[in-house]
Order: sequence, then C-alpha cells, then structure tokens
Amino acid sequence: MKKDVRNVTDADILNVDMPIYTKTGDGGITSLFGGIRVLKSDLQIEAYGSVDELSSYLGLIIAKINCTDDKRLLTEIQTDLYQIMAVLAGKNDGLSVLKNRTKQFEQKIDELTLRLPKLNRFILPQGSEISTFFHIARTICRRAEREAVRYFEEMKIENRKPEITQYLNRLSDLLFMMARGYNSEKEVAAK
Repeated sequence: MKKDVRNVTDADILNVDMPIYTKTGDGGITSLFGGIRVLKSDLQIEAYGSVDELSSYLGLIIAKINCTDDKRLLTEIQTDLYQIMAVLAGKNDGLSVLKNRTKQFEQKIDELTLRLPKLNRFILPQGSEISTFFHIARTICRRAEREAVRYFEEMKIENRKPEITQYLNRLSDLLFMMARGYNSEKEVAAK
C-alpha cells in the first residue's frame, strides 16, 4: 500500500492499488477513516459492519431477481450503503443523496401498498424464496439501524447523523413491502 494510503477508504478515494491483506488487523484492531485505530468490537465497527452485511445480502437478492428496475434500485441502495459505511467509519460527507432516496423509498412503498392486499395483522416472514430473502435483508437492516443508533448515542450530539437512521428505517419498511411484493405464496398471519 502506498505511504499516503492509511485505510481502505483512502485507497478508494486516491484510486491506488490496494492489497487484499495488510496483517494490521491480526490483533483485533482496525483502522477508521483517517487512520484512527480501534478495536474490531467497537460500536462504530459493529454499525458499519452490519451495513456491509446488508449490502452483501442485497447483492444476493440482485442475483436472484429478474426485474431490471428493482435490480437498479437495489444497486443504488448498495451504493448508498457504501457511502453510509464511509461516514460511519469517520468520513465527513457523502450523505446528500439519502434524503431524496428516503422519499423515493416512500413513493415505492406507497405504490406497493396500493397493489398488495391490505394488511390487518402481522404476517410471518415466509413464502417464496425471494420473499424470504427480502425478509432476511429487512432484519439485517433493522439491526444495522439499532447499531447505528447505539453508536450515535455514544457520540456527542453534533456528530449524530439522523439521515442515516431515517434512511435505514425507511429502507427496512421498503424491504418488507418488497418481500410482500415478491411473495408468490399466500401470506400467513401470525396468530
């Protein structure tokens, strides 16, 4: 790695070659944006780790679905999640798209709500394979949201990023509705 590259985010920004392993994390410590070293169990790492897990799971869904529009939306979401991870790792910008994307989520949720049967009780997260994949992504998203909130609770008030938690909250709602939309089976109500 070049001398001016201190972490993965710097390598991406500087567009330089980056080795797959550096051995710097072998002792349970990792680097944040700007080179700050923290334990891998730090709440900050947990928060962006769950966002990374969510993005990877969305990649699985993208590989399984055929709808070009939904593939494009999920890919845009993955890009947003990459920016969220960078901010959670200490980058100071990159969240400008989140407010508009949250509104886009609300529009898609409203469209799906009009198309799907009305909900009058909780449903179990089951049905078609793709539907259950969306339900799993939804639960990962909820965990990422909880971990981001927990991390922000530890930060000073001026460093909180409410647009991240709002985005993740609305994204989990969207994933729930997409699970319903992709379910080719009869929904089973929780008793």
